[in-house]
Parts: sequence; structure tokens; C-alpha cells
Amino acid sequence: MKSELSNGDKAIRVRRMFSRIAPRYDLMNRLMTAGQDVHWRQEIIRLARLEPGARVLDLGAGTGDIAREALRQQPECVSVAADFTLGMMLAGKPRNLRGLVWCAADALNLPYADNTFDAVVSGFLLRNVADLPRAIAEQYRVLKPGGRWVALDTTPPPQNSLLTPFIRFHMRQVIPLLGEVITGERDAYVYLPTSSENFLQAETLAQVVERAGFREVAFRRYLFGVVAIHRAVKPANSTV
Repeated sequence: MKSELSNGDKAIRVRRMFSRIAPRYDLMNRLMTAGQDVHWRQEIIRLARLEPGARVLDLGAGTGDIAREALRQQPECVSVAADFTLGMMLAGKPRNLRGLVWCAADALNLPYADNTFDAVVSGFLLRNVADLPRAIAEQYRVLKPGGRWVALDTTPPPQNSLLTPFIRFHMRQVIPLLGEVITGERDAYVYLPTSSENFLQAETLAQVVERAGFREVAFRRYLFGVVAIHRAVKPANSTV
């Protein structure tokens, strides 16, 4: 994201913002995406191809929707929901499922050993980190060789689409207004669309992922091209 904030300042700002909107975060996601985010989270776990006994890390888990979806699709997995915002985890914990583990974690300094997880997944995390290459490198490090990486995030609206003016109006006007009405936090829902428009194009993000060492990198766009799910595999012969 384009920003004049230092890495530390951005981390503090993002943590405070998500703490404020945590109680209505899931409701706002349903409204902003017309419920499509539920299907995207299901697709993330489908692409992760979890086997019985697999260990999956949902990084930037927020209220834990993806971590819970992992247990729904594969009840015999170990699902770890990790986030650096306590308020988000507290908002999600009442909906706990058996086998779900919560953990406080910074995406830039993960508290896990190398080659710990069979899958690392995330939803709307990457555009919020202060150092994207480092965050991806950390996810690569804790993923087992042959493990799968899947990330859902926004991507800037297509430049040549007739729908782009309407998409931008929705992002810049409708979402902040909706955020103010539902959460009382208009500024947070100005930041979220702005961070989306300033984030990497899906093709560029795929290149960053590939440079981190991942292979079989691919992505698919959703919601008129403003959301994408990227997926990749850590090489089976990796020594990191």
C-alpha cells in the first residue's frame, strides 16, 4: 500500500482500527460483498486440500471465519487462527469449534518453527501488512515443503472496464457511508477502500509470491475483478 507511515506506525494504526470495528466486522463484510465472502472462504479451504491430521494456519484470522471453515470441511485437521488484534479474536472466540486454536501473532515475525504447517491461508491480510515481501517470506518459512498457500484479498478495479466508475463510486462513497451507519467508524471504511485501490494488481502480487520461492502460482478474480484468490505451493525439495 502506498503510505507515508513508517512500518511501526502502520501496524499500530491497523491494529487500533480493527479493534474498533471488530464487533461489526463480519456483518460489514457480508454487506459489502453481498454475502459472497462466505463462498470465497469456502473456496480458500477447498484449494488448501486439507487431509485428516493436517495443520492449517489462518493468518490475520480476525474473527476466525476461515479457520472455522477449515474445521467444517476437514473436522480432523488442526486449525490455528492467528491475529495481532486482540479485539478481533475476542469477537470471534464465542463461536469456537472443537479443534480451533487461537494465537496472538505478528505476520512479520511468526512465532512458529520452520516447516510447521501443511497449509497457510489468509483473508484480506496482505494489503494491510507493513512489509509485504517479509510477510510472504514468513508464510513460506512456516509452511511444510509441498504445502499449499492460499490468500484472498482485494485488487484494484480494472482500468478498462465500463463498470470501473460504478465500482469506484461504491468503494469511495457507499462503503464509507455504510461503515458509518453500521459501525460508527467512517474513517475505517475510508481506509479499507483506499488500501484496496492502492494495493498491487493481481498479476503483480503473483510475481511477489513467485519471488518468495513459491511455485504453481495462480489466481482467480471475483466480484467484477476487485477481489482475487491467489494460490501457490512450496516446492517439495525446499530446505527452508
